[in-house]
Amino acid sequence: MTGPLILHIETATDICSVALSEGERVLAIRESGPERSHASLLNKFIREVFNQSGYPISGIDAVAVSKGPGSYTGLRIGVSTAKGISYALRKLLLSCGTLENMAHGALGHPDIQALAEGRDDLLLCPLLDARRMEVYSAFYSTGLEPVREVRADIIFHDSYDHFLTEHPVCFFGSGALKCRGVLASPNAHFIDEIHPSSAFMVQPVLNRYQKKQFENVAYFEPFYLKDFVATTPRNKVL
Repeated sequence: MTGPLILHIETATDICSVALSEGERVLAIRESGPERSHASLLNKFIREVFNQSGYPISGIDAVAVSKGPGSYTGLRIGVSTAKGISYALRKLLLSCGTLENMAHGALGHPDIQALAEGRDDLLLCPLLDARRMEVYSAFYSTGLEPVREVRADIIFHDSYDHFLTEHPVCFFGSGALKCRGVLASPNAHFIDEIHPSSAFMVQPVLNRYQKKQFENVAYFEPFYLKDFVATTPRNKVL
């Protein structure tokens, strides 16, 4: 084995994604499209990646989960499953942020690679859709260093002027659609088809594994960023 065997779980958005990695290499991956049920797919996908790889689940060194921000329900399902596997098998638990994972994955996109060529001032801004004109966002350098922490932002025409006046910025993710028609700066570049994936978790999780940045299985909770707000059905049946 060339590195630790790690199971990766990504359920922070409407995409359910599971991968098994050995070191930096993805051995198997299963992903749903949008609008699918994590509760019905997650355990099925976990079984399938182990069947495809030929490894037993007992052979993993750790289980990793995308901790958010994102969907309250999706995060609860992913984290509870990861903690259950970790506790039952007595394996290490790791986590990393959903936006950080997306930034890692975005570096491999050809449009971003072309924009980054020959310059060191390009910024990456993964965006996840929240309510109305709100998004979850963060900013990273192309060296994947955090430039601004994760926040919930309401999008206005001048929301990111502080960055856009001095840097070209690549916006991507499910929240980018809200920004495309609002942010008019020539430094704003919108990159399509970059979504959270368990494959994007492999490198940041491996970094944490090597640094022994493990989670406490008993006390670890998702990073919701905002409190859960329950909605009341409009039509009540008496």
